[in-house]
Parts: sequence; structure tokens; C-alpha cells
Amino acid sequence: MTIEDDNRPARQRVALTGISSRAWEHPADRGALTALRELRGFDDVVRGLFGMWNERGFRLSYLAGSIRVDHRQYPRVHGLFVEAADTLDVAERPELYVTQQPIISGKAIGMDRPFIVISTGAVEKLDDEELRTLLGREIGHVRSGHAVYQTIMTILTRWVTNISWVPVGVIAMRAIIAAMYEWWRKAELSADRAGLLAAQDPAASLRLFMKMAGGGDLSQIDTAAFLEQAAEYEGGGDIRDSIHKIGMTAFSGEPFPVARAAELQKWVDSGEYTRILGGDYPRRDDDRDASVTADIKDAAASYRDTLRETPDPLVTFARKAAGGAADLVGSAARGARDWARGRGDSNGSNGNGN
Repeated sequence: MTIEDDNRPARQRVALTGISSRAWEHPADRGALTALRELRGFDDVVRGLFGMWNERGFRLSYLAGSIRVDHRQYPRVHGLFVEAADTLDVAERPELYVTQQPIISGKAIGMDRPFIVISTGAVEKLDDEELRTLLGREIGHVRSGHAVYQTIMTILTRWVTNISWVPVGVIAMRAIIAAMYEWWRKAELSADRAGLLAAQDPAASLRLFMKMAGGGDLSQIDTAAFLEQAAEYEGGGDIRDSIHKIGMTAFSGEPFPVARAAELQKWVDSGEYTRILGGDYPRRDDDRDASVTADIKDAAASYRDTLRETPDPLVTFARKAAGGAADLVGSAARGARDWARGRGDSNGSNGNGN
């Protein structure tokens, strides 16, 4: 199955009864979440940070300056939101706001009462299937608990600015933030999968990425050419391009649209999407029995597979260099061993000759 060839009508969407967020979470995302949740006292730290951030005040700012969606306000958006939540079997829907912003965007905010915000650009530029996809991905963020950690990342970023005069503090804090950004990029891939499961229209997911990258008019954009961009971004160029990509993404929480399209295509091609629609997925009732060790091992395996399979020039060079170094060390070790054996044989012969 490819992203382009499945245009599943809305009436054929499968209700994913009892589905756990583990069904759509990227292994690296789930492993990081598991590790954070297992830290003793982490919840207390989170709540302390939220007390400083004032979640209640943030919600009031949207209540005062945006439109809260319901059956009376933005009824089209409300209907699609209900459909996406029903498909993902989310009975208690978070509040949804539309805020004035020309670009296509969405975000999930909050801890005790998470809520979702989408832009007027999304409402105006997306068709029903694309908007259902966007709403589904934000529901996925809420169900996975991403909003909490994204907010922590925002707080830490502000702290770096405030303590920029302390060199050691900046270095340590930047390292933490870079690690959280790496996790957040994986969380975004998880949300893309949730959006696909909510709309069950892979073509709509691709169109959403295309519109995020180049605006709302797809009449001038070619699907095949867009996917070619994704392939070129992933593996094109030389080591200089790889270094530029590291600089572009190290402190960016959101993968680029072309990269997200390629990642979602891989997930569809893996057969996981089809298996979930067929009813083969983890249930919420089994979450308490999920293995922490298995989640962390899956995360490590995901990174190993990515490093092994990526066509990125810098990673390819590193693999070759590591292989060459291993060969060199092996040759040196064998040479030293042979030399030592030769000396031993020589000494033995001399002793016998005397």
C-alpha cells in the first residue's frame, strides 16, 4: 500500500475500539516516555514546573482571544473533531480552539486538562479529510501525554535565555533541550500515525504535508515530485549536507514536512497500518501489563535500524570508518599475536639448542 493509492471513503472508517496510544507511538517516542514516567519523583517536578507556567492562565488566554469550537461555533470543525475522536475511541474529548494564524498548524497544551488549538489557516486551507487528519494527530498527542513534556521543553528553552550569562549552565541546559527536541521529533511522527488512523486516508496525510510545506493550492504541486524531494532530503548530497541537516534539526521540535511524509510512508509500507485496521493492535486495558524493559529495548532497536538503513552520507561514512577501524584493530591484534607466538617459538628453539 502506498500513500497515494488509498483514498478510503469516510463511511468505511474502522472504529478502533479500546485502542491504546502504544499502537501509534514511534518506538523512540514510547521509550523516552516510558523512561520519563519511571523516574522517581518526576511527576512532582512536572507539577512544580506547571505551577510556574500557570496552565490555568494559558487556557484563559485562549478562552479570551480565540474561538472555542462546539456545535454552534465552527460546526464543520466540530463534526470532524467528533468523528476523529470516535474513530480513536476517545470518549472524553479535550476542548478545541481555533486561533487567528495564517499558517496551517495545531498543538496540544496542558496537563490536568489538556486542550487543542488549531489555526484559522488550517480551517481555511484543508479539506475535510485533511482537517480530520490534523485533528486526529492532535488527539494522538493528548492521548500519548505529549502536551506535558512539550510544555516542559518550552519552559527549559526560556530558562536557557535567562541564564545565558552562565556558560556551564547554558551548555548543560542546551544538552537537555537538544535531547528533548530529539524526542519531540519522534513524538511528531507518532502523532502523524494517529492522524492517519483517525482519518484512514493516507492520501489526505500526504496532502496535509504538501500544504504545510507549500500552501493550500495543490493544483501546482506534483505528488511524485514531492516524494522525490523526501528521498533526496534523506539521502542526497554529501557529508556537508549531512552537517547542515544536523544544524537545521538539533534545536527544532518538528520534522520537516518532506521527512514526515517519507517516515509515514515507511510505516504504511511496513504493514503496521493495515494490521491495526484489521483489529491487530494493543488495547488500553493491557497498558498496565506493558513491559518497560521491552519499550526501552524497542527504542534502542529503532535507532540501530535507522543508523543501519539510512542513506545519509555522514552516517554511511561513519559506518565505513567504524568498519575500517575495526579491521585495522583486528589486523593489528592478529599481527601482535603472531609476533608474540614467533618470539615464543624462537625462544623455545634457542633454549633447546643451548
